[in-house]
Amino acid sequence: MYENIKEEKKVRAILVGLDQGGNDLDFERSMDELKELTKAIDINVACTDTQSLPNPDRSTYIGSGKVEEIRNSLDVFEADIIIFNDTLSPMQIRNLEKALDTEVIDRTGLILQIFAKRAKTKEARQQVEYAQLQYMLPRLAHMRTSLSRQGGGSGRLSNKGSGEKQLELDRRRIEHRMAELRRDLTAIEKERDTQRGRRLRSGLPRISLVGYTNAGKSTIMNNLLRLYGGEGFDEKQVLEKDMLFATLDTSVRKISAPGHRPFLLSDTVGFISELPHALVKAFRSTLEEAKYADLLLQVIDFSDPEYRYHMDVTKETLAEIGAGDIPVIYVFNKSDVVQDEQEQSGQLVMPVPRSMDDRIYISAREDESLNTLIELIEKKLSENENDCEMLIPYSEGGILSLLTGKGVVKSSEYLEEGIKIVATLGSDDYNRYNAYIIE
Repeated sequence: MYENIKEEKKVRAILVGLDQGGNDLDFERSMDELKELTKAIDINVACTDTQSLPNPDRSTYIGSGKVEEIRNSLDVFEADIIIFNDTLSPMQIRNLEKALDTEVIDRTGLILQIFAKRAKTKEARQQVEYAQLQYMLPRLAHMRTSLSRQGGGSGRLSNKGSGEKQLELDRRRIEHRMAELRRDLTAIEKERDTQRGRRLRSGLPRISLVGYTNAGKSTIMNNLLRLYGGEGFDEKQVLEKDMLFATLDTSVRKISAPGHRPFLLSDTVGFISELPHALVKAFRSTLEEAKYADLLLQVIDFSDPEYRYHMDVTKETLAEIGAGDIPVIYVFNKSDVVQDEQEQSGQLVMPVPRSMDDRIYISAREDESLNTLIELIEKKLSENENDCEMLIPYSEGGILSLLTGKGVVKSSEYLEEGIKIVATLGSDDYNRYNAYIIE
């Protein structure tokens, strides 16, 4: 199967993009990203070929002349697969595979394969399988003609992983499997909602790490756990790797920095431009962890020349999942790399760490940067809070325990009529405990 072929010879791909006369920078950026996506699934890029047309060719997307050029390149570059930088119609894929006599996948199919390879938990695997089936269903009629030559042993990509068996199913069986997955995912989502409800009732602030894939979210999570995760922080670590979509599953961890209120920090799947809609829909319950956050930490790779574009993509994705109105701290990670570049070029060097308003420039691997981030989080959480005097009856000691657990109690005094405290309350807690507030 694919693993054995991989040991003998690594799969090689020709990447194909269609320039429709738009922004040249956007096109180059998209093609560069396609290269990184291809590398993320352990495929070598044999060469890159582009075509310029005002509109895609309805039959082959790039036109018959360019198809012939690519056909000639297959033997020259010893390529096994053609990867397109756009979403192709079922008819286009069928026509291209027939003309080229090799496998053709589009950007959406490639990202689905990466997700299938990265998925570790049962929920993630089921979400990816559902997205793959949803992607496959309208293409089924065209895929049937090529099933025989996509059989085992070919080393081709789209016949591998969790989608292998589904390629042999007819429409009814695929729809039946999708119905099964929907039931399973609904059950998992209910359990996730129950867990989320417990976290909401804990009263601890909820903070989510969001941002473009490979910006450093997991690095920040792991180093905060190292500093403030308590005993057994090693077991709480999340996967941290320099690759696109290294993390698919949402992880929630408690961070308790001395002198600051504790909070719950979640690490979410990274975003990317043109993220397949089927994946956004399938992973909605996972992505929605950000929707319930009190504060978002948007992590940005400041050393990437395209960081502003990545910020725009993140903003659009957050709006799509209903998290567009949540307060944000913009965390410009890898600022030390920019600092080194400034020093080498003789520019005025920017200090790191540095924070101002809702922006902070850090290196996620430096303790000083993370301490500065903790201070900014505390400041941001306190923006809509006020210090209040409260008198809590001894019969309501649970309220004191809850507020103490949230780290908002500044002082307490035991009186005959109850416990007098000074606490920092947000608007929700102010309304909830208004009866105990001393005006």
